[in-house]
Amino acid sequence: MTSNTQSEEKKNRKGKKPLVSRKEFLQIAGSTGAATIITQLISSGPLSPEAIKGIGERTHPFAEGESKHTWCMIIDLSTCIGCQYCVWACQATNDVPEDEMRWNIGYPERTESGTDFFMTRPCLHCQEAPCVKVCPVGATWIRKDGIVTMDYNRCIGCRYCQVACPYDVRRFNWKPSSAENPYHPTWGTPEIDRRARGVVEKCTFCSHRIDRGLEQGLTPGVDREATPACVNICPVNARIFGDHNDPDSPLSIFVRENETFRLREDFGTEPKVHYVRPEKEEI
Repeated sequence: MTSNTQSEEKKNRKGKKPLVSRKEFLQIAGSTGAATIITQLISSGPLSPEAIKGIGERTHPFAEGESKHTWCMIIDLSTCIGCQYCVWACQATNDVPEDEMRWNIGYPERTESGTDFFMTRPCLHCQEAPCVKVCPVGATWIRKDGIVTMDYNRCIGCRYCQVACPYDVRRFNWKPSSAENPYHPTWGTPEIDRRARGVVEKCTFCSHRIDRGLEQGLTPGVDREATPACVNICPVNARIFGDHNDPDSPLSIFVRENETFRLREDFGTEPKVHYVRPEKEEI
């Protein structure tokens, strides 16, 4: 190619109108390119699982070393009367004033054979938790005792965990809340700080009670002060909580003597909430 030809091509390129303006390019990058960049950072960059692996375990108490406990819950759907006391006690104790932000979800259901029952669903505290695997900053992790917990100060509000959760038990705090809690004091007193705007929040099995109780020599699931509020409030004992590693705990005894199931076990999430069916299967 001659020098004259190269020079003409350069002139043509300079005079040719770009496909998109700089302003248009920035708008497109802001709406679509950002998602691609974030995806690359999370898959192979400084926000990848390998890069942030173990952040929670390295920087938070009750995450280091081994735990002799594995906390689980049983919800007996055949006993539950649908009073919603567990829902309201959770909102009072964990200071969740808005119903749309409930950590403990409850709603009426009916089996295929026509049996009415009330379904409640807290965080299931999965052993193979999808929410933990997608968090780009280590704001949610699995404690050594099996509780899936969060650091709200670390959370960046990306909502990846909320999307990844197959059980719909995480809630994003869209706005700052200064509303009075209508469930206090009738159903309990707030025991933890209210979360700030822009973070995802969820059930913690009332881990603050568990941790404090263990320090005081109490037994979660037996001593009320160390047991989740939803379990304590149930008037028909439809919820049982305890250490699955302890063969003599009320929870372990119940699991041995009764048939239970876990929601969508085919997902491979290994949830720590076990259910009793609302009706007996006909043989």
